[in-house]
Amino acid sequence: MSLEFGIFLPVGFGGELAAFADPVEAAERVVELARTAEECGFAAAWLPDHLQTVPPSTAPVLESWSMLAALARDTDRIRIGPLVSSNGYRNPALQAKIASTVDVLSGGRLTLGMGAGWYEPDYEAFGYEFGDAPARLRQLRDGVRTIRAMWTEHPTTFPRGAQRPAIPLLIAGGGERMTLKLVAEYADACNVMVSPADAARKFGVLREHCAAAGRDYDAVLRTATTACLVAGSDEEAQAALSPAMSLFYPGDPASYLLYGTADTVRRRIAAYEEAGVQQLIVGFHEATDPEAIRRFAKEFIG
Repeated sequence: MSLEFGIFLPVGFGGELAAFADPVEAAERVVELARTAEECGFAAAWLPDHLQTVPPSTAPVLESWSMLAALARDTDRIRIGPLVSSNGYRNPALQAKIASTVDVLSGGRLTLGMGAGWYEPDYEAFGYEFGDAPARLRQLRDGVRTIRAMWTEHPTTFPRGAQRPAIPLLIAGGGERMTLKLVAEYADACNVMVSPADAARKFGVLREHCAAAGRDYDAVLRTATTACLVAGSDEEAQAALSPAMSLFYPGDPASYLLYGTADTVRRRIAAYEEAGVQQLIVGFHEATDPEAIRRFAKEFIG
């Protein structure tokens, strides 16, 4: 398949909604962004699942599954999903029920993105046990197994979603020994937030895990998340890159994120595609500006 694009929508995790005095207006803007992406040819709209800002503040953060229910009804064609729903925030059986209901509301356009969770302040603020990384990964394994079973095994007492045989499941993370093994065993898609060179290496590891699991590597949709600001010069764009990006993107984010001139961005998109990325999920520097979506689509989607 040729490279397709997803959009990473703001829900306030990065403080993007602080400028909106009215939370209703903020929520409507997120819906407008999703509709704009749909009109411009994006394949999917994703949003984060967090409970407060990073760093913690009093700025508004919209709850992800409530917003996904709104997007399910207020868009028509674009796929939707969380990137990603933290396994520790909701009981897996409840998560399966929520996701199946949103899938029904969307007419079968949901992909359930799941992750082990990483933002400890969310856990502390809401009284959830955080645990160490191995424990959270074991819990993620148990969670996705439970969700899969509730969607595919009988009997079931709640909607199983509109999609058959089940709602697609994405697992995010680049851990080469455990997370990518979980992808090979249970997921329909994966997501990494790394450079194209690192993505190529991790996809190679995923291929090995798929072979060991007797799984077709090409049956797993390979996605990567990036960020974008197109400017008149590389220096101008990269000067706007927040130091906080290093919390999310390893190494030197300025060397591979889509920050630069149109020509630079085009080369970097090509590098992701060459690495094996099939859907590139773009978060925009001008996070709440629909025009940023339109400009990108005109230049890079056509």
